[in-house]
Amino acid sequence: MTPVLLGLGSNLGDRAVNLQAAINGLKRFLNVTAVSPIYESDPMYETEQPCFLNLVAAAETAMTPAALLDALKRLETRLGRLPTRVNGPRVIDIDILFYGDRVVRTEALSIPHPGMAERAFVLAPASDIAPDWPCPATGRRVREMLAALRLDGAVRRYAPA
Repeated sequence: MTPVLLGLGSNLGDRAVNLQAAINGLKRFLNVTAVSPIYESDPMYETEQPCFLNLVAAAETAMTPAALLDALKRLETRLGRLPTRVNGPRVIDIDILFYGDRVVRTEALSIPHPGMAERAFVLAPASDIAPDWPCPATGRRVREMLAALRLDGAVRRYAPA
C-alpha cells in the first residue's frame, strides 16, 4: 500500500456536506487514515466566486497514480462536479498532493501537486495531519512550506455559523 495525501475543496452548494460526501466516497476505494479539520479560504487566481472550504485527507492505496486519478475524477462527477473553467467554482475538487515518495509528470497528472507550495488552503490542513511529510521533488516538509507562506487571514479554521 502506498500512502497518499489528497486535497479537497468545495465552493458551491453546501460546502461542508460536499466535503463529507467526498470523504465517504473515498472510503469506498481507499484506506483513509486521517482527515484534517476544515479550513475556509478566499478564492485564488479567479477571485469573483464564493469562498472555498478545504481539507486534506491521508490515505493508503494499491492503485497506480493514473488509476487513482481516474477514480477521483469519477467520484467528483458522481458528486455533481461539472466541467468548468480552470480555477472556477466547483461542487468538489479532489487533487493528489503526494503519492508516496514518487514524482510523476505526465500530460494528465503532476505529483507532487505543482501549486501546493503557494497554497495555504492546502498546506494548513496538510500540516495538521502530515506536518513532516517530505515533498519528493524538493525535500521540504509540509510544515516548512507552510511556514514560508504569509497567511494574513487567507485561510482560517472553519466554524459553521
